[in-house]
Amino acid sequence: MPLSGSGETPAAQPLPVSFPPPVETPSGSRRRRMPGRRSAPVSLPPDDHRDDPPPPPDATGTERQLVFFGAETGEPSVADLAGLLAGPGEVHRMGGTARLSVRVAAAWRVHVLIGELAQRGVRSTWAPTEDDGYLVRTAYTRSLVPLAAAWLRGPTQQPPPGFQLDGRRLRLWLAAAGVADPPDFLLQLGGSDPQRWAVVGAALAAAGLTGELTEAGPGGPAYRIAGRRWTRRLAELVGERPPTSPPTAWPSRI
Repeated sequence: MPLSGSGETPAAQPLPVSFPPPVETPSGSRRRRMPGRRSAPVSLPPDDHRDDPPPPPDATGTERQLVFFGAETGEPSVADLAGLLAGPGEVHRMGGTARLSVRVAAAWRVHVLIGELAQRGVRSTWAPTEDDGYLVRTAYTRSLVPLAAAWLRGPTQQPPPGFQLDGRRLRLWLAAAGVADPPDFLLQLGGSDPQRWAVVGAALAAAGLTGELTEAGPGGPAYRIAGRRWTRRLAELVGERPPTSPPTAWPSRI
């Protein structure tokens, strides 16, 4: 799909896309599928999950406090897109510009990622893939060059030294490749280099999450965030469920 423009759109402007992203049927009318299996889109209004009730307060009945390093603290920035590269995202250079792309398995993820990219002033488009998934990719832009310079070692993509994960980066990773496997959550990885996965795992641990590397499964290698304690921690870090995400596809604080 051709892309146009420099990709340097002010974050306050609506994201320019040539057509609305696809949406899926509500979870109650879909056939149950295993984590990582891809499904084809159907035509439904884009706000099919927006009438879901808000999450309840915490167990004490008081309003939830903001989590240090959580997604709801600080301002979104282009540096947050490193969370996509911790998962299956890829970054490419072209001259003095760079582009980020990520393949996702569900239509709601397209909605979330395009919105998150727009918040950071990055233009993006999407296209269906042959395996019934979707490709979300940004325009080539100078704003992504520092990210590409940090992650690319020639043709190889590796986390930079001292790579860290905070709530905003984890939110993007979860939106692209987080899969519920109750009571656990899987954060799917990209590439095939165990050293790359190890650096990402260390960043998970530094963020206060215990992840077990699983290399086998329908969605490929992933870190398993196991048990309610750690999935609640994940939920605290990534913030509120996006309106287009099915309730069961996002970790809960309760």
